[in-house]
Amino acid sequence: MLGRQSGILSRVRRTGVIEDARGLGLHDHVCWAYDDLNDFRCRAREFLAEGLELGQQVWYVAPGDVETLADDLRDLDGMALALQVGAARVVSVESAYPAGTVVEPAAQAQAFVTAAMQARMLGFSGLRVAADTTPLVRTRGQLEAFARYECVVDRCIASHPLSGMCAYNRQELGEEVIAQLACLHPNINGSTAQFRLHASNHAAASLNGELDMTTVELLSLALQRADLQPDGGEVVIDAAGLTFIDHRALLMLADRTRRTHATVVLQTDWPGAAPLVECLDIKEVRVEPPGWR
Repeated sequence: MLGRQSGILSRVRRTGVIEDARGLGLHDHVCWAYDDLNDFRCRAREFLAEGLELGQQVWYVAPGDVETLADDLRDLDGMALALQVGAARVVSVESAYPAGTVVEPAAQAQAFVTAAMQARMLGFSGLRVAADTTPLVRTRGQLEAFARYECVVDRCIASHPLSGMCAYNRQELGEEVIAQLACLHPNINGSTAQFRLHASNHAAASLNGELDMTTVELLSLALQRADLQPDGGEVVIDAAGLTFIDHRALLMLADRTRRTHATVVLQTDWPGAAPLVECLDIKEVRVEPPGWR
């Protein structure tokens, strides 16, 4: 096996707006929107090179034939040998996913979990995948399925030895589609989404960023796709990274859980949240300080 391997896999996850693909750990998940294919290649190289250093098996998934894809990586330190011995793998999107493929979210996520566990059995610290999945979100049906998959696989990444970069061509897909996908990732580049709803190891989800009148429709889609489930009658949301939330978003959170007779526990120290809930008498939402439990 190439690179170094961590004896204990830390499940601390990075979350935020990033400028490059360096410094991401064993359980990190990033959405990278690109305008130039060379930008994606550069970030994928960064991401996969650090994966080798962390002792992960690395996969490069993108449109094109496998030889051309391999050429994108060969000059990286240790990558030529990694490709020879199976520490690195290239996958052509066209060969793995025929045109028009609509992914099945649970099955696709499980396939990566299985691959990650197989990598562990081979002595790697886990699996790291950099994928340009633009061809899998071109139609409305593809987008809906893949957005749900992003939610499922993010939960898998949080709890398994798996990390991923999901890249999307902004010029082809447009800002609206990019925002729908980016907001379901813990890490994004640029201003692709005002908020991020993603998996948490100690809550139903983490919610970061800003929720205002411009994000109402996007939040509705994100909540629908994330399909947060109550535990003990509560949907706990770690909102320590929340910088603003308006009444529309609070009412939407309440409406999404009212159907399951659950209470949203919003863990945030943003000072306006509790007064808004009290003023509007939103019985389905309770505000707590982060880390209170």
